Amino acid sequence: MTTSRFGQSGPSHNMSHASISPSPPQSTNTVNTDTAGTDTASATVQPILAMHDVSRVHGEGARRVNALLHANLVLHPGEFVAIMGPSGSGKSTLLNLAGGLDTPTSGHVLVEGRDLAALNVAERAAERRRSIGYVFQDFNLLPGLTARENVQFPLELDGWSARKAAASAVHALDEVGVSELADRLPEDMSGGQAQRVAIARALVGKRRLLLADEPTGALDSNSGTTILEVLRRRADDGAAVLLVTHEPRFAAWADRTVFLRDGRIIDDTGPSDVDMLLNGTEIGGA
Repeated sequence: MTTSRFGQSGPSHNMSHASISPSPPQSTNTVNTDTAGTDTASATVQPILAMHDVSRVHGEGARRVNALLHANLVLHPGEFVAIMGPSGSGKSTLLNLAGGLDTPTSGHVLVEGRDLAALNVAERAAERRRSIGYVFQDFNLLPGLTARENVQFPLELDGWSARKAAASAVHALDEVGVSELADRLPEDMSGGQAQRVAIARALVGKRRLLLADEPTGALDSNSGTTILEVLRRRADDGAAVLLVTHEPRFAAWADRTVFLRDGRIIDDTGPSDVDMLLNGTEIGGA
């Protein structure tokens, strides 16, 4: 018997960079939503993530910083959406708001129909454990727990038995190719290994919304491709995936790409505009 240390027994967007080998598979998702978040899908399909006119402002007057302004974004089941933009454009802010780690200054963020701002702190924490998987840039692994324990910990907090949580954790570690690290502490892992464990923690359980902030940053190209394959499969199985990346070749795995600049979503995903945005060139009409 496993014992516990915790005290409990849209339309496909094909970018010009998609020809880079290996080629990402085409999504089987048939949901159709545009980049600005206008829902043209069947009225019977509830979005997993809906951000309506969301702004996040810090400070006032001369110290005011507009981290995100009037963002509208909708992800339905089966959608894989990439977020791109220059440093400081609001990508991480958008992800934090989508995951309930921050609350908007104005607007609404709904996860499976629940307005995150209307929940109290304990309810938002429960929503993250049950519905949202988040991959952080800096891993956020608990140093005193092994890889398996880090992955199973959120499940046990949510009432899973130690045995069931451990089995699910081992499966998630195997899915990202690091099952051999199950009993290893974070201090004994490389950066790439720790990143994979953090990704496994986001995948574990029945979470329907996966948020990934540069999940391939500490990985070599082959490992990065493996992680994108896992995220793509989760989307094809019905989850909604939101990926922040600087790499056009990784964004090519997504169904569509949303661009941010100066805290605003740019509603243009044409292949020629990818290079224009990354090079800081103005896009017509933006």
